[in-house]
Amino acid sequence: MNEQELNRYSRHIRLPEVGLAGQQRLKKARVLLVGVGGLGCPVAQYLTAAGVGTLGIIDGDVVEESNLQRQILFSPEHIGQNKAEIAAALLSRQNPYIELIAHPTFLDRTNALALLASYDLVVDGSDNFATRYLVNDACVLLGKPLVFGSIYKFDGQVSVFNYGDGPTYRCLYPEPSDLEACSEVGVLGVLPGITGCLMANEAIKCITGIGELLSGTLLVFNALTFSFNTFSFAANPTNKALQTLPETNLSCSPAAEVLELDATDLMDWLTRPDAPLLIDVREPGEYEQDNLGGTLIPLAKLLEAPKQVPADQVVVVHCQSGGRSRKAVEFLHQQGYTQAFNLRGGLNAVRRLGIDGRSDFLKSR
Repeated sequence: MNEQELNRYSRHIRLPEVGLAGQQRLKKARVLLVGVGGLGCPVAQYLTAAGVGTLGIIDGDVVEESNLQRQILFSPEHIGQNKAEIAAALLSRQNPYIELIAHPTFLDRTNALALLASYDLVVDGSDNFATRYLVNDACVLLGKPLVFGSIYKFDGQVSVFNYGDGPTYRCLYPEPSDLEACSEVGVLGVLPGITGCLMANEAIKCITGIGELLSGTLLVFNALTFSFNTFSFAANPTNKALQTLPETNLSCSPAAEVLELDATDLMDWLTRPDAPLLIDVREPGEYEQDNLGGTLIPLAKLLEAPKQVPADQVVVVHCQSGGRSRKAVEFLHQQGYTQAFNLRGGLNAVRRLGIDGRSDFLKSR
């Protein structure tokens, strides 16, 4: 380290538990952050400030106005731009002595192993079950420790998985237990900041070898009561016996046969004379932020009065991620609607097409 770095990290180096050797471990470390949203922003900022030598950031999403309430790395001028690229640019100015690598893509089964392979430690700041299980399984296959965090309304959770012989995410949550978490819910703005700082703390401990990690322990924080609780859980050896990445096909509603449509097919269909009627089952506030046009019928209102949906016309029902709309289509099928399709992946899938320059249908407000 040069003189400027020694001065920058002097308060770390003065800690006997960290010292120069610990700071050098941070400088040599390669950390991959999955998601730079509410959790990922504070994690990225503190790991950057701490002097992690290489920080990779994966995120295929773009900054939205509704993100600014809690994703404090971003500003209004960043709306519409890729999160990973903007974060890397901003963080490189915060600390010019580290390497920032942007991966402006969504993590999936086709790229997970390749993206994770060159990093020492993975931090999961994602916001959906499918990605959490995918990140966990990839870390198990590659032998990478994983720092985990999640938030829901006023509650935050933090743990460390796959550290040595320690348990994995599937040891704690063998299967998704809260399908309602797939829908869009509110969150207290400071909660991801608190939880993200706790995640960054675990990452630094994992790299430097100091303290006692939350391996085999789940930390739960409640912002309303300002209470911290910990719960111990054991490793299940079968969860580390993976040979390949399992299929990650988690839905926000029970499995059922419904007519579904990919975002690419919908975009093509909307350009033709026989374009379907679009039904948006999100809430009015979500619709105002961005939409595909069409008719807004919030899910609760559709379930109360399905006759609002024309029975003699092809309709494509959509929401933010595909969960609420799938529930709506299942209900419509039960009511005899045979021409109702669910948009698989919802507006998130359409937005991914927009990032690739393939669609400009999404209308931001």
